[in-house]
Amino acid sequence: MKCLRGGYALPCITLMMALLCAPRAQAIPSVFPTGVTYYDPDRAYNSHVLFTGSDQQTHLIDMNGNEVHRWAWRGFPAQAIMPSQAGGEHGHILVQLAEDEAPKGLAGPGNGLTNVSVGEVNWQGQVVWRWGDHEHPAYQNHDIRRLPNGNTLVLVGLPHPIRGFAAPRVVDNALVEVNPDGQVVWRWVASQHLDELGFTASQLKQVRGSDDPDFLHINTAAPLGPNRWYDKGDTRFAPDNLLLNARNANVAWIIDRQTGRVVWRLGPNFDSAPARAGGKLPRPVDQLVGEHDVHMIAQGLPGAGHLLIFDNQGNAGFPPARQGVFAWSRVIEVDPVTREIVWQYNATDSGRALWSFYSAFISSARRLPNGNTLIDEGQHGRLFQVTPQGAIVWEYVSPWFGRLSKNDNYTTNAIYRAQPVAYDWAPAGTPHAEQPVRSDCSDPARRLPGCPTQ
Repeated sequence: MKCLRGGYALPCITLMMALLCAPRAQAIPSVFPTGVTYYDPDRAYNSHVLFTGSDQQTHLIDMNGNEVHRWAWRGFPAQAIMPSQAGGEHGHILVQLAEDEAPKGLAGPGNGLTNVSVGEVNWQGQVVWRWGDHEHPAYQNHDIRRLPNGNTLVLVGLPHPIRGFAAPRVVDNALVEVNPDGQVVWRWVASQHLDELGFTASQLKQVRGSDDPDFLHINTAAPLGPNRWYDKGDTRFAPDNLLLNARNANVAWIIDRQTGRVVWRLGPNFDSAPARAGGKLPRPVDQLVGEHDVHMIAQGLPGAGHLLIFDNQGNAGFPPARQGVFAWSRVIEVDPVTREIVWQYNATDSGRALWSFYSAFISSARRLPNGNTLIDEGQHGRLFQVTPQGAIVWEYVSPWFGRLSKNDNYTTNAIYRAQPVAYDWAPAGTPHAEQPVRSDCSDPARRLPGCPTQ
């Protein structure tokens, strides 16, 4: 393949080598590889991967990038339901079901106000459970989870006026627990707990004075699940407590399900220095900016009880956080008791330029049973798997492009969140392939990101 610069044809190398074809600004090339660019089955954790593409459909792929199943539904995100939570049936997911116009004056990317209803669909794409309608819209966004008790936890937007805010109406964030009959049995509203999130008086003034109605933009709501901290007697980490993250405020926190109070938090104020790319570990958490997919690593996985965070280093904060000279993202593993980074990944761990791994928004990271980590560099539709040492052992670039909203005049292959699912999550007989894929690693001018460096 070739890309053009100044009328001359050059080798089209990779997404991140686009700097060679862009004289003044970082940009991806107009032609680049899609599908699996590198795969080492012996060092990768082999599974299916579930995600909604920019084509507004949900895809299940194998390690060779083959689409083994598709649902004609989108999710924000699509979330796998374990068979034990779906009456023993395999291949059920939570998705969005219907959309409408957003309330006037409150339309915005990702606030969920076009989302009328959400629900559970089976392997055939049939709706088996629904919540929300045009009269009572769900406004779900960023997270939705099936709980162990059979209820569904939904992160929603709540448009309403709040006294003391500059905006006449804001998009407040709320959590609701909905039972199978569609009844809300528990509710938590973010604006009622602003004084518990660690803001200074000056920062609270900025929050209330923001001209962005979506002032917190909470993007994660995840039950902690069983963990060693609670087993040792620390009630802050009760399994049914919830971990939340506010992208716009650079703060993550745990709420007590019984009282609704914030019992633990990380941020919003860190050391004034920007995040460091390297350094001896463990060390105190430095500046997070615009982070996503903050969750506790589940029991049975390497690092269980620690937090895994995709730290976008995208512009955010009250006031905006100080950042480095150029943009780069990282994934960090944090001990929630000591608040120290115990593991970190950035592009230099794969022998690449620091800025070659960056997603200003969306994205996710998930720990795998063999100790690897599946990373979604969402802005570029790139999924890849790294070893604890940072070696890339699987890489995939989404081939599904589309417009994220009807008002966009461009297409993208962005992926909000990717979820690894074991082969036996899908119905019996669902195929999967595990054939090695090698990049052209011998020529330095044509090295793809999957070329091994460790």
